[in-house]
Amino acid sequence: MHDEPTNAPAWAAPRAMGPLNAVVELPGSKSLTARALVLAATAAGPSTLAGVLRARDTDLMIAALTTLGARFEEDSSPTRLRVTPAPIPFPVSRSARPTSEATASAPARIDCGLAGTVMRFIAPLAALADAPVLLDGDKAARSRPLRPLLDTVSALGARVDYLAAPGFLPVLITPGAPDNAVVGAGTGPRDLAIDSTASSQFLSALLLAAPLLPGGARITPTGHVPSLPHAAMTVASLRERGVRVEEPAAGIPEGERTWAVAPGRPAGARITIEPDLSNAGPFLAAALVAGGSVSVPHWPARTTQAGDAWRSLLPRLGGTTRLIRDSNGAPALEAAGTGELAGIDADLSAVGELAPTVAALAVLASAQGRASRLRGIAHLRGHETDRLTAIVAEARRLGAPARETADGIEVGAMTAGARLRPALLHSYADHRMATFAAIIGLVVPGVRLDDVACTSKTLPGFIGLWERMLAGAPPAAPGREAR
Repeated sequence: MHDEPTNAPAWAAPRAMGPLNAVVELPGSKSLTARALVLAATAAGPSTLAGVLRARDTDLMIAALTTLGARFEEDSSPTRLRVTPAPIPFPVSRSARPTSEATASAPARIDCGLAGTVMRFIAPLAALADAPVLLDGDKAARSRPLRPLLDTVSALGARVDYLAAPGFLPVLITPGAPDNAVVGAGTGPRDLAIDSTASSQFLSALLLAAPLLPGGARITPTGHVPSLPHAAMTVASLRERGVRVEEPAAGIPEGERTWAVAPGRPAGARITIEPDLSNAGPFLAAALVAGGSVSVPHWPARTTQAGDAWRSLLPRLGGTTRLIRDSNGAPALEAAGTGELAGIDADLSAVGELAPTVAALAVLASAQGRASRLRGIAHLRGHETDRLTAIVAEARRLGAPARETADGIEVGAMTAGARLRPALLHSYADHRMATFAAIIGLVVPGVRLDDVACTSKTLPGFIGLWERMLAGAPPAAPGREAR
């Protein structure tokens, strides 16, 4: 897969021809899948994972962990995996390597694609390998920030060599002394400080590696941590596998909060992964835009996923949400709307990944004379693309008055009688910008998208799911995208 748009013709975003009445069955959470894969690969015993998301990001994670020595086997379905963990130090010296004399000494190469979870979660683990590891990815991945995390990897005793711009991929990580990687060695926890301002994934990466370190670790972010629920998700995933984690007490100021992780490999487990609640956003938003209702089954009663915030965000944007029971008695979240949208002034610092969908609704609300302001999301400039610049560019391409602020975006109200115009929108190889375009296309005729295929990054089969929602067809069982 590539980070540039394909040569395929532009996708014509389908319009909603009337109010919706749909049930959308979604595949597993990307965030939970990534954490489950890492913990299964580093566990003390075998694991079985059900509901695994099989998309580009997670398949790259499986490939990366296989390079580190774990083994993954499909068990009756691509979304159900049996995992044999890797020994530590991770035996990359015995992984599949080049065989020609000219390349036999080359380091093990891990393709990160455009996945922040892969480049960030794998980097600290590479310090626990038995041979050098080269991390690289798509062209756009080479602009995603890594320096604070890799400085901490250096503090663990590894050598970090940047092969291009300092602080970015590609990077060669050469482990330090072998006893660095022995669980249980040493007398106390490692004290690690990290600037996580650019991404909560930095903190999560260290939390996932911490139980494998001699004595565990005490991790202190030196500043603000965006999208903090993702760190809570990591903590919950560790605890689910028997790892002891102490979180900072409420009220401790930023810069002084410390997460303490005890040493000891996670336990093997049988884990069922929740559906992706962030990816539920575009489908639930469709009900607000087109009218009618859309429900997503298997909505968890309690969850650490940021997407659970749709329950409170969508009513602020003009819709309603309620937890219901589907025809099988399973819990589901239903969103309903009339096509009338409200502007919103929202701090999305804890749930930044939801911002592109909220922004799409804000652009459509603009055409109804309502302004919006999204705050606390400066860190989105370092995601798959600079999402703030991308959202503003595409909103303006449609004719909406939008601008960047220091920590977010503002979308002004269009004048009475003004309409959004047809446009060829750009995805920037970013799956959430692609779904931004799909939402707009529900009611704006002539919207096309240059690269809908990038949705395979986290949501395989997006086009089919979207079309079935519009047709009101029964949901298909989630699984691997046809390839």
